[in-house]
Amino acid sequence: MITKGDKNKARLKRHLRVRKKISGTAARPRLSVFRSSKHIYAQLIDDVAGVTIAAASTLDKEIAEIGNGGNVEAARKIGELIANRAKAKGVENVVFDRGGYLYHGRIQALADAAREAGLQF
Repeated sequence: MITKGDKNKARLKRHLRVRKKISGTAARPRLSVFRSSKHIYAQLIDDVAGVTIAAASTLDKEIAEIGNGGNVEAARKIGELIANRAKAKGVENVVFDRGGYLYHGRIQALADAAREAGLQF
């Protein structure tokens, strides 16, 4: 039987495998996504300087009125919000880091919304 801990270990292994290959820079930061059962989080990270350029999550006050943060609609709103915050900081191109999750459902919805709002990856 597969437990939740085993699933998370496998996800972390996938995440590390991906992180060996991709890295964010000031010109092209990494759009990192984390999802929990209740919320979804996105960050733009410059790995060279070790700083977060912009962040958005379903815990933000601007998004708090949606109610359930663990669904596809919430992920779409976070994708739009992170793209708007990135453009405000002058970032157009990013590297997408799905965090070891399958590119499906909420992760795909966030990525598609960020692309529609103007981010290129």
